[in-house]
Amino acid sequence: MASVGLMVKPVSGACNMRCPHCFYVDEMRRRAEGVRPGMRVETLERVVRAAFEYADSAVSFLFQGGEPTLAGVEFYEAFARLVRGYNVRGVPVSCALQTNGLEISDEMIGFLARERFLVGVSLDGGAATHDAARPDAAGGPTFERVRANLDRLRAARVECNALCVVNADVARRPEAAFKALARYGYAQFIPCLDPLDGPPRFDALTPEAYLAFLKAIFPLYERAYYAGRPVSVRNFDNWLMMLRGLPPESCAMMGRCSPNLVVESDGDLYPCDFYALDEWRLGNIADTTIAEALRSPTMRRFLESSLAVPNQCRACRWYPLCRNGCRRERDPETGINRWCEAHRGFFKFAIDRLAAMAWDMGQKMNHER
Repeated sequence: MASVGLMVKPVSGACNMRCPHCFYVDEMRRRAEGVRPGMRVETLERVVRAAFEYADSAVSFLFQGGEPTLAGVEFYEAFARLVRGYNVRGVPVSCALQTNGLEISDEMIGFLARERFLVGVSLDGGAATHDAARPDAAGGPTFERVRANLDRLRAARVECNALCVVNADVARRPEAAFKALARYGYAQFIPCLDPLDGPPRFDALTPEAYLAFLKAIFPLYERAYYAGRPVSVRNFDNWLMMLRGLPPESCAMMGRCSPNLVVESDGDLYPCDFYALDEWRLGNIADTTIAEALRSPTMRRFLESSLAVPNQCRACRWYPLCRNGCRRERDPETGINRWCEAHRGFFKFAIDRLAAMAWDMGQKMNHER
């Protein structure tokens, strides 16, 4: 039984915002060819066909960018037709789209609702932090437009998640960030990435600031849970799963890289969204099957490079929960995750309360059976 998940970039890194923290802009600058032309329907068909030729248990498609809605609703209508045409074995399919939420037509919303897409919308806290971090192409504010479009999606019964990049500014206003995202029931707080090399960004998040942010957010999460109005916060959710003896769903908490195939708009294949670089190119969907990409020497080298465990981690009490985090966030010299001290400080602060929540969740689930 085989399954596959594909992250598809239909417009490459093209975007209608100019977010200074965009990690994909940093990656594109390091490639021989940065932003690629929009994906042709012929390439899209190869992607869909390859997915169903390989997988017989589950297929997932995630459309990301850049800004994937720039591909237009006709592109996604073609995608839906191709999925129905090539899924001759009735394989379960899940579809998602990650958007900045700036411009979404009624037709696009209707499509996303009809085809049951999960939609992630980027909302970097409240208006002040969001507008500073996510200006439009003209440098103007975007918060009110994004929030209005998120409400339009929800009114159409589109399942939505809210995602927040935590930079230094957001970290200074944790309560505002939680309040802005909590109304949507799901919040993913993602520490802002620095460039692959070179100096940190102007609004770089420090471990000390990230620790303070986590310690301020967790009691709000905890309070909502015990009040019967839980808000899903991805990193906390994953730590609770691990305390209950379950595997995390976040690849950043697995302790090693796993294949997360990215398909650029020209069909080029890469092993991870954080490493869509020339040195990690796996081939092109026009002449490389998914099986060949997954078994390639480049993929094997990519996966093996994430396996080393520093001695400091082996000796750490918190390694079973931290697992040294995402490879992209590890110091290239020491191999230690840049948020090590933040995680250590947070677990010391919250472990008893996390354990109590994990126990309570287990009790409730046993009672429901």
